[in-house]
Amino acid sequence: MLNSLASGRRLALRIALLQLAVALLVGLVFLALGRREAISAATSAAMVALGTALMSARFFSGIGGAGLALSRLLTGMLLKWIVIVGGLVVILFHYKLPPLAAITGLVAAYAVYLLAFRFKG
Repeated sequence: MLNSLASGRRLALRIALLQLAVALLVGLVFLALGRREAISAATSAAMVALGTALMSARFFSGIGGAGLALSRLLTGMLLKWIVIVGGLVVILFHYKLPPLAAITGLVAAYAVYLLAFRFKG
């Protein structure tokens, strides 16, 4: 076995925490442009972190066969995308926050994946 469930849980937790740190960082950066921009950027990045946490909680919820693992992965991904897309709809259309800041926060939080899988250790 190349990877254990425990190491997968640790990696998922590390990614979610890094995404929350990026949410704080991007919020602070956009604070220079205004409060609404900072809220938009930080909230969209935090929604990515919440989606990652929900997906990993669903995927690592127990042990079972390959079919059960695949179904947990797919339902976790569905939950993640519901949170992210639903959150963006709320940010952009309900609260009418700046879209550029929201997209930047989203991209910054997803950039954590590139770094986390590149430098996992």
